[in-house]
Amino acid sequence: MSVTLAIVITVVVVALVFDYTNGFHDAANAIATSVSTRALTPRIALGLAAIMNFVGAFLGQKVAHTVSDTIDPPQTNHGLIIVVAGLLGAIAWNLITWYFGLPSSSSHALIGGLVGSALAASVGVSWDTVIGKVVIPMFVSPVLAFAAGFAVMLALLWVFRRANPHKANRGFRIAQTISAAAMALGHGLQDAQKTMGVIFLALVTGGYVGANDDLPLWVIFAAAAAISAGTWAGGWRIMRTLGRRIIHLTPPQGFAAESVAASVLYTTAYVYEAPISTTHTITSAVMGVGATKRLSAVRWGVARSILAAWVLTFPAAASVAALSYWVIHGITRL
Repeated sequence: MSVTLAIVITVVVVALVFDYTNGFHDAANAIATSVSTRALTPRIALGLAAIMNFVGAFLGQKVAHTVSDTIDPPQTNHGLIIVVAGLLGAIAWNLITWYFGLPSSSSHALIGGLVGSALAASVGVSWDTVIGKVVIPMFVSPVLAFAAGFAVMLALLWVFRRANPHKANRGFRIAQTISAAAMALGHGLQDAQKTMGVIFLALVTGGYVGANDDLPLWVIFAAAAAISAGTWAGGWRIMRTLGRRIIHLTPPQGFAAESVAASVLYTTAYVYEAPISTTHTITSAVMGVGATKRLSAVRWGVARSILAAWVLTFPAAASVAALSYWVIHGITRL
């Protein structure tokens, strides 16, 4: 086995480990609202999310190609070291924020890790892609989700203003099965593609595929399986933050937040090809629907902690990735 092939296999394995951590870190994105409103039991919700994550991974490749275009490592073993260091930075930040129960962005951890390792190695970064399709959507998508969540919840309150509360809640619990499935499908569409993009980047760097080729089927299947398995493992700490600590959700609020978040995920994936954060999107939507009750109903102290994690994600993952690159490069001399 050649050294290049061995490193490519290592990158693929590490990428799938990241995908798995993405699944259990972000499982709460799709199911926390449904579980907290008792629309679904935890195990049924996890099973639904795992299946829809798997299916969603097969629905597009645009986000994957955006991720693979963020950096331009040399087509050498050194370039592969840069990619694996970026993945290690993302995995480390995912585990840290999962431990503390903070719903940070796996997407921005991944992009931050790749950028950090690329800068440490003094190779090219596509700043047009990073700024236009990562940084700007990082700020726009939460604002849009918050505003849309607020507006949709107001509309639901007006439409069902004369409905029997007990019957309405029961109906929205049933509707949440659909909205949770849509959210999980969008999560698979967005987040599984990010791992596909890194594996594709490694294959291009190793010279095994061309930059304009389609993603190999085995890459799509492996990424879909890894994120689905991670989702089934669950992310209970973060689920508690999203489902209870920000605001105690009702079934109509849960339905509104999931529907808005899913719509934003589909729009950005298909129209803008942007790898946005499912975490940012659903969390902002939850805050938006909660604010319709009264602003004080949202626990803004928890929101500030989440915001701090959002702001720190990109530079923190980049820093760990840069350190990983220097260590690996120093040991291997590649």
